[in-house]
Amino acid sequence: MVKKYLTKLEIIEMFEVEERFLLDLEDEDILCPVVRKGRKERVYPLGEVEKLRLAKILVEEMDVNLPGVDIILRMRRDMFDMRRQFDAILADLADKLKQELK
Repeated sequence: MVKKYLTKLEIIEMFEVEERFLLDLEDEDILCPVVRKGRKERVYPLGEVEKLRLAKILVEEMDVNLPGVDIILRMRRDMFDMRRQFDAILADLADKLKQELK
């Protein structure tokens, strides 16, 4: 069974980051943990974990500051959105061409 959420401790151990780094990412609204019903502990959905992984690389290996990380991650998200839109447009055009050629 694949986990859908990771706890703060799991993330700290897995990515070898300080708790302060997580809190800084949350303060900058880069990471958004959730609280599941009936529980007090905040957990991180896997999409947020991927953002953490990228943020860690940007900060540690590329010396990007947190506002820069936020901009890069937003641009990345926008690029993926545009790619999906472009793919949908191409699929629609292909369907129209198929119908016209019939």
